[in-house]
Amino acid sequence: MAVRRQRKIALLPPSVALCPASWRATVAGVAVGLLIVFQGCASRPINEPIARAEPEGGYSVAAHVAQRPDHDRATLLVLAFSGGGTRAAAFSYGVLEELRRTPVVVDGHSRRMLDEVDVITSVSGGSFTALAYALYGERLFSEYESRFLKRDVEAALIARALNPFDWPSLLSPGYGRSELAAAYYDEILFGGATFGDLVEKPTPIALPSATDLTTGDRFPFMAENFNLICSDLNKVRLSRAAAASSAVPVVLSPVTFNNYGGRCGFQFAAWIREAVANRNPDLDTGRALQRYEELVELQDSATRPYLHLVDGGVSDNVAMRAIVELLETIDAGRRREALPLLRDVRRIAIIVVNAASSPSVDWGRSESAPGIFDQLWQASSVPIDRYSYESINLLNDIVSRWRLEQRLAAAEARLAGKLAREEEFGSPPVDLYAIDVSFRDIADPEERRYFENLPTSFVLSDDAVDRLRSAAGRLLRASPAYLRLLRALGSDPAQSTAIIPP
Repeated sequence: MAVRRQRKIALLPPSVALCPASWRATVAGVAVGLLIVFQGCASRPINEPIARAEPEGGYSVAAHVAQRPDHDRATLLVLAFSGGGTRAAAFSYGVLEELRRTPVVVDGHSRRMLDEVDVITSVSGGSFTALAYALYGERLFSEYESRFLKRDVEAALIARALNPFDWPSLLSPGYGRSELAAAYYDEILFGGATFGDLVEKPTPIALPSATDLTTGDRFPFMAENFNLICSDLNKVRLSRAAAASSAVPVVLSPVTFNNYGGRCGFQFAAWIREAVANRNPDLDTGRALQRYEELVELQDSATRPYLHLVDGGVSDNVAMRAIVELLETIDAGRRREALPLLRDVRRIAIIVVNAASSPSVDWGRSESAPGIFDQLWQASSVPIDRYSYESINLLNDIVSRWRLEQRLAAAEARLAGKLAREEEFGSPPVDLYAIDVSFRDIADPEERRYFENLPTSFVLSDDAVDRLRSAAGRLLRASPAYLRLLRALGSDPAQSTAIIPP
């Protein structure tokens, strides 16, 4: 005990350590008083308002995909990165590595499968990989491991939260632990970059999502959504988007944005307004109308002047709701021709990188109930992981329905003695590829348990990171839907070994 006490005193400045206990108490009291006095010194960044919405500008999906050079216009390739801390970040990184070493041929030119990725949706841990690739491009594969994956991010965040010099910021209204985390993410990964810095990048558009704590609705960081709240996404730092997308409730504080909705002349697309005005019964059966009603609420900024955003996994842990809603809208309303992004598309491929865990617990063996922290964690994680698999099953249902409808249409055309020309179907049929990369497809039970029991945290061993990367590539290569996609793009799956220079 004496040794411990000496060490404690030694950590104090010499002038304080040698003072009587009463003096030290006085110094401590003064320090606490100073913290209280200066607690207003730090404030959260305020997202700027815009005077007029610009639907064609900024970091929008349609504009960004249209400007990408040399990619296959007939194929829309979407990656969906799930949540799960460093486990999800490493698993999604392994998929990027596999796509990077997979050759395809586009218009007679040899390219990499990675170059054909158009959109990356993400939540929580997956958002770090998505945003870092959008920012770094090829540099990601030489820097991401040391900058993030193999760094003890969790310990650094805890150390900052316990540092007295950071307490004035943490005590400031509206700042919170997530703003402290965002500042750290800037230091180690994003370097103060904003969404405006991504506009001219040739990389895929990254769409990290958070959850609106007030309503439980998802909130993707995209120009369309920021036009809706009459704010400028281009000036929002990537680190704040990553912090919001991974702000686990209770553990981290919400990230707050100002809502200026209703003040900049924002209007939904004409085809959406038409469908809603006509109360299209097909649209009502899907999620599109529900999503529209969620977004309309944001126009009333007088009632809701603030958005408090938390972990995107709370509303969508596999970053798939936006994709499913888009496909259901196309399927129900037959409105593909109204979406410029999809007019030339003949195949839509969605690779869902699902790092959902299933940790083993033995609570059923004991009469004593688990502790409060275990209960809170299980109560939040179990529904999220179960919802993840429901989203994937829903995507597979849409794929099956589309294929069945196309076969029936072709059969009817043949029976009627007609040619299956594009004009007879209204728009060309689209082939849909749903590719699931998840731990449940690992054949070895012991290996599967190893990955499913990896913690949801922002620190893993170097060995765990490397095993996650390797498993992701192996699982993607083994996916029948992915192999079918490769063959459709003129690639030999057996050649997916060497890295083709960018």
